Amino acid sequence: MSSDNKYGSEVAHLLWQISVEYEAAQQGLSGLTQGISQHRFITQRMERMHELHIQVHDLVGEEAMSLIAAHLDQIEQNAANSAPTERETAITRIPET
Repeated sequence: MSSDNKYGSEVAHLLWQISVEYEAAQQGLSGLTQGISQHRFITQRMERMHELHIQVHDLVGEEAMSLIAAHLDQIEQNAANSAPTERETAITRIPET
């Protein structure tokens, strides 16, 4: 039995948790908090991602890093594809008369 079938849903759940932590850290970079509190927040998210990486590694072995990297790349691509263009943003700012 392959690790994909045996641990698929558990790995999927861990990848989902990693994506939540990753997105929270990304939002922390552009959020309202500044200085030490911002650094602490991002550090906590990154430390949690590390803990989750270890759990994925325990399940799937050496392919964990490439699996996580591919998952995070997909998140970035999805975010880039769903981000409004400058024109769309400008259009939404035009007040209706």
